[in-house]
Amino acid sequence: MNDNLILEVRHLSKSFGSHQVLRDIDFVVRPGDVTSIIGASGSGKSTLLRCINLLETPTSGEILFHGEDIVARKGGAAAYRSKVGMVFQSFNLFNNMTVLANCTVGQVKVLKKDKATAKENAMRYLEKVGMTPYINAKPRQLSGGQKQRVAIARALAMDPEVLLFDEPTSALDPEMVGEVLTVMQTLANEGMTMLVVTHEMAFARDVSNHVVFMADGVIGEEGEPEQVFLNPSNPRMVEFLARFRQQ
Repeated sequence: MNDNLILEVRHLSKSFGSHQVLRDIDFVVRPGDVTSIIGASGSGKSTLLRCINLLETPTSGEILFHGEDIVARKGGAAAYRSKVGMVFQSFNLFNNMTVLANCTVGQVKVLKKDKATAKENAMRYLEKVGMTPYINAKPRQLSGGQKQRVAIARALAMDPEVLLFDEPTSALDPEMVGEVLTVMQTLANEGMTMLVVTHEMAFARDVSNHVVFMADGVIGEEGEPEQVFLNPSNPRMVEFLARFRQQ
C-alpha cells in the first residue's frame, strides 16, 4: 500500500441494467492534487464522481480511502462523505434553511459538533467565500453564483480531506462562473485536494496538476495538463480539444 495516496480507484466499473457507463477505471489521488476530469457529455464523468462519493454503488472494482476499500465496507457512508465532500452542479442546498443553517446542520448531525463550534467554523468558511453578509438569507434569495459559494462553504465546514466538484459552474450564468472559479483556484493554491468534473478547459489546464480525459466510460488519456493539452496521444482527445477550441 502506498501511504501517500488519499484515494485509489481500481478496476472500477458501473452498469445501469445492461448499459455499462464505466469500464475498468484506474487512477489515484495524492494529497494536494487538483485533478480535472474532462470529456464529452455522456462519457461517464459524473457517474465516476458519484461512485467515488458512494452516491452510486460501483458494479465492480475497489475505491480505497487511505488503503481501506470503502465499497466493501458496510455502513459508514455519512462519515466517509464528511471526509470526501461533494459540491453539486445544482447546489443541493436546503431551501427551508438559512445560509448559516445550511453550513452548520451537517457538522452538528454528522460530526457531532456543538452548535457554537459549528457556527464559528461555518462563519470562517462563509467569510472565505465572501458570503458572510448573507448568513440569514434563504437560498431562493441568492444568485446561482452565491448559492454555489455557499455550497462550497458548506462542504469545507465538514473539514474534508478531498472535495469533489461535479460541474460546479455548468448551471451558472456566464458572469457568475468567474466568482466560483476564483474560490476554487484559491482552494487549490492553499493545497486543498480536489477532484473536479468540468467543462472549464482553462481551469483544467491552468489550475490542475492532473487531467483525466474520459470517453465512452473509459479513461482515454491522463497526465499533467501540459502533456494532455499540448501533446495528446489519444485521437479522441485531439478531436475533443479541436471541438472545444472552435466554441
